[in-house]
Amino acid sequence: MSLIPDITELLARARADLRMGVPVVLTDDSGFSVLALASETLSAQRLADLHGLGGEPVVAITARRAETLKARAYDGDLARVLIPADAELSWVQAVADPSDDLNAPMKGPLMTQRQGSSNLHRIAIALTKSARLLPAVVVVSIPDGSAFAAAHGLTCIDHTRAAPHLADRSALHSVVAARLPMEVSEAGRLHVFRPEDGGEEHYAVEIGRPDRSKPVLARLHSACFTGDLMGSLKCDCGPQLRGALAQMGAEGAGVLLYLNQEGRGIGLANKMRAYFLQDQGFDTVEANHRLGFEDDERDFRIGSDILKSLGFSAVRLLTNNPAKIAMMERTGIAVPERVPLKVGETDHNRAYLATKAAKSGHLL
Repeated sequence: MSLIPDITELLARARADLRMGVPVVLTDDSGFSVLALASETLSAQRLADLHGLGGEPVVAITARRAETLKARAYDGDLARVLIPADAELSWVQAVADPSDDLNAPMKGPLMTQRQGSSNLHRIAIALTKSARLLPAVVVVSIPDGSAFAAAHGLTCIDHTRAAPHLADRSALHSVVAARLPMEVSEAGRLHVFRPEDGGEEHYAVEIGRPDRSKPVLARLHSACFTGDLMGSLKCDCGPQLRGALAQMGAEGAGVLLYLNQEGRGIGLANKMRAYFLQDQGFDTVEANHRLGFEDDERDFRIGSDILKSLGFSAVRLLTNNPAKIAMMERTGIAVPERVPLKVGETDHNRAYLATKAAKSGHLL
């Protein structure tokens, strides 16, 4: 018998630590070790402690953020920005967070590391993304990471064991299903699915009794607190959600997958940061890039996994997004028909919808 946490549990602990501003230790097979802290939750005291360890602390940022800062991304997908010895916490946070870029555009000149491996920095950025934090990490090399972690009570993550888990989605397990009468149909049923990695749960709303032998009317809907719940006029998410459910109710059968991938997979806090940047004149894609994210960080394979677990192999997909269709078909769900869902255009979201069409290929 062993009560030692496995790698999935250690990664969940590391995400929680980073969100709390607690350092984590990362190691690789070569004996290289680093101490990593999320820039967003870093404190002035912890920054001073890092300088006290010696070495050359850096802020690891994605190539998207580096492009905005005019910093050289020698590692391709990321840059390791050297932290000046006299840098205060505000400097580190300004490198990570673009909210003040227009007021103080000159952050540098920024010097970036060129030598040495960036594998552990890449793992650290992946952890902050999955923790729904800004993708920027303060990293410093340390000797004997395992001993350091044990001495300071810190979570220690091995690169070789962690990399495959961070690259793939977590397995989902059905938790419960129960009857849910709704306005669009009294014959509703809600299924709850929980990932093994301790991440957010996802839901499937089943309308009626869909025939598993035929393509089911389905929608993959990403959670949108502002649109679905608050009635935001900045997007078309709320009208799409209600429109999809209404169409399923009218047909008497369907399944809506409600995936907790807020803000195209970057989380609500980062989505609000993107909104702040949009108020400065950037479109939704440009705002994501300035934050350090890609255009879309969602994983629609989660939807395929849920559909298969419910016994569906083909869908009539309610979507304007060709990427959803492509992902369904690549993961074994046939899409014989795309059902357009063009609703919710307003004066507030017209430019947003135009950007989705022009830069993300949405069929609007």
